[in-house]
Amino acid sequence: MKKRIVVKFGTGVLTTDASGLQLDSDQFTRLGSEIANLIAKGHSLTIISSAAVAAGVAALQWTTRPSSLPAKQACAAVGQSQLMQAYERALTPHRLTVAQLLLTHGDIDSRQRRDNAKTTLEALHNFPQVVPIINENDSIAVEELRFGDNDRLGAEVAQLVRADLFLILTGSDGLIGENQRIPLVTDLSKAHQHVTDEKDPHGTGGMGSKLEAVGLATAAGIDSWILDGRQPNRIAAAIAGQNTGTRFPAKL
Repeated sequence: MKKRIVVKFGTGVLTTDASGLQLDSDQFTRLGSEIANLIAKGHSLTIISSAAVAAGVAALQWTTRPSSLPAKQACAAVGQSQLMQAYERALTPHRLTVAQLLLTHGDIDSRQRRDNAKTTLEALHNFPQVVPIINENDSIAVEELRFGDNDRLGAEVAQLVRADLFLILTGSDGLIGENQRIPLVTDLSKAHQHVTDEKDPHGTGGMGSKLEAVGLATAAGIDSWILDGRQPNRIAAAIAGQNTGTRFPAKL
C-alpha cells in the first residue's frame, strides 16, 4: 500500500560518529538509495533534516560546536547550503530532485502561512521525482536551536501533509527501558519514565522532545516510530510494519 511518509533525520544520523561536526557522505549515499527505493515503490516522502549547524561548523573550519545562539545561527546560515548539496549528491544519481523549504513554527501557527506551506507541499507531491527537504530556518528562528532538534517541526509537518507515518531517525534503537528496546508503546505517559537527561552531543533534542513530537503526531491519527538511523533499511522495515525500533500507534 502506498503511503505518505514524513521522515526526520537527526544531526547524529547525518554526521560522522567521531566528531559530529562533519556530514557523513557514506550515510547520505545509503539514505539516498533507501529513499529512492521507497519512492520507486510509490511512497511519497517528505524529509525533515537537521545538521545545518554541524555542516556550518565544518565549512567554517571550527573545531567545536559553538555555544552562543548568534554563532549557531551563523553556522546554520553557512551550513544549510552545504546540507542541501549533500542531499543533491545523494539523490541526483537516482534521478531525484531536491526541493528546499525553510519553515519556522510561526509559519505553522499562522493560518495564511500554514496554508501557503501546505499548498506548496501538495504541489511538490504531484511530482514523484521531487523530494522536499525541510529544515527550520535556523538563521532567523531559534526554537529548534535551543530545544528540539526539529522533532516538533517534523510532527507539525506530518499533520500539515496528512501523513500516514511519522518516522524519527536518531542514534538510538527506539525507546530503551531497563537496557532493552521497547518495541511498542500504547501509553505515552508511561513512556516518559524511561527518559534520561542524556542527549545527542551533536544535536539539541533528547528522547523527551521525540516523545513530545510523537504525542503530537499520534494525537492527530498518525502512526509514529523512533528508529536507529545508523542502521540500514529501518525506514522500509517500519513501513512494512516489522518489529523495529519503537512503534507508537495512532490514537483513533
